[in-house]
Amino acid sequence: MIHKLSLVEEEADESLLWMELLVESELIGTSRLSALMAEGNEILAMIVSSIKTLRVRK
Repeated sequence: MIHKLSLVEEEADESLLWMELLVESELIGTSRLSALMAEGNEILAMIVSSIKTLRVRK
């Protein structure tokens, strides 16, 4: 389970990276992605927290 969540963490982090690159390259305005990026960061935080919890219980 930890391995699967680690893969999910990597994919979520990569998605956030691409969104940041889109904003930095000015292909998409910050206002269009800010809510999505905030939600992505929340999801990433939940995934990391779940991984930490599973490691403690292991």
